[in-house]
Amino acid sequence: MGIFSRKESTPAPASAPAAVSADLAALTGDYTIDPAHTTIGFVARHAMVTNVKGSFQDFTGSLHLDGTDPAKSTATIDVQMESVDTGNADRDGHLKSSDFFKTDEFPTMTFRSTKAEALGGDDYRITGDLSILGETKPITIDLEFNGAAKDPFGNERVGFEGKTEILRSEWGLTWNAALETGGFLVSDKIKLVFDISAIKNA
Repeated sequence: MGIFSRKESTPAPASAPAAVSADLAALTGDYTIDPAHTTIGFVARHAMVTNVKGSFQDFTGSLHLDGTDPAKSTATIDVQMESVDTGNADRDGHLKSSDFFKTDEFPTMTFRSTKAEALGGDDYRITGDLSILGETKPITIDLEFNGAAKDPFGNERVGFEGKTEILRSEWGLTWNAALETGGFLVSDKIKLVFDISAIKNA
């Protein structure tokens, strides 16, 4: 079932959030991304043998869902690059430096959607412009709708998971170091992952 037709088939337990019927009337509207329950992350191959995972802790974003015409749905995200967190202070400092994000000069990474598509079932695709280091290039993100619910505080929420891959060199992120055994320290291909919870605006 799609984003605008999903319904709970059985009543939710008393201790669980009340389900929101995911139809046109319930879901169409504007939403604010909840940073406390949202992850914007990335995965990079390190030294050709392992993955380093990181995320950004400071960001804002909004969604507009259009139940009449899902193609008119939109998304915007603004990420503060100083908030990068890989669990290692030295590595985070290197990422903020002139070798990578140049956060003093380019403090913000942005995404602005330009196209939304319903692929069937709970699967969607959103295309938009990603800006890093002053470079803006299109990316496409595959999304899965995780459902809609009313939380204990009365907030109507929707959830999505998404992923895509980019080549960081296309945004000028070219720093690297050659390995004696061949290859490079940091992969050019970066996986971007999103786990989004958004609250419907009053």
